[in-house]
Amino acid sequence: MTDRQTLLAAFDALMQPERFRDYGPNGLQVEGRTEVRKLVSGVTASRALIEAAVAQGADAILVHHGLFWRGQEGRVTGWMKQRLALLLAHDISLYAYHLPLDAHPELGNNAQLGRVLGLTAQARFGEQDLGFLGARVEEGGFADGRALARHVEAALGRPVTLVEAGAKPLRRIAWCSGGAQGYFEAAIAAGADAFITGEISEPQAHYARECGVAFLACGHHASERYGAPALAAHVAAQLGLDHVFVDIDNPA
Repeated sequence: MTDRQTLLAAFDALMQPERFRDYGPNGLQVEGRTEVRKLVSGVTASRALIEAAVAQGADAILVHHGLFWRGQEGRVTGWMKQRLALLLAHDISLYAYHLPLDAHPELGNNAQLGRVLGLTAQARFGEQDLGFLGARVEEGGFADGRALARHVEAALGRPVTLVEAGAKPLRRIAWCSGGAQGYFEAAIAAGADAFITGEISEPQAHYARECGVAFLACGHHASERYGAPALAAHVAAQLGLDHVFVDIDNPA
């Protein structure tokens, strides 16, 4: 057992949210009961995750995507009211870490995605150093974009969108989880042969073909379901808490 503020201090010590320019508040977003015995982690603070946490008897929830974002309408109605009502009725604290959880070199989304894909990070790139650049743990890389796509699909258990860039070996792989398609140009400038992220927008297909760098979009949720449980499990072990990861299915 621990308390709400000790849990916050443990998260903050690892995530160092003060280092980041982010799109919303990092840390404790909704205050629940003082004592914490059980922690549930998940990707997004959806109603389904909160309901699952209630069923698990959780005292606190840790997510990557919290409830509050810059520019968001401030009225507590509809889905926001429903989510907050559940948290407040059951006195559950909500902790959220966005860019800090993407960036952490060991427990973060990108570090954990690299682990799952068998990629070793050798450098960082892009705004706030969120992008990772490295190579396959096994030497030799990948024969081409299709081989890399098959590898990613097998590791993540879902299809990917591949924009091929010629039949050539891929040795330097860049990746940045979630909606990081805007980092593609920085990945190209960093010397990547391929870039893996969650989503794709219209311009990236042209950049891939014109610059000869393969682009793979493997799903926002699918690329970001590893950081929150890694962080939660680490802190739960440190503080003697029970921890459960709840993966709410999301096709996006």
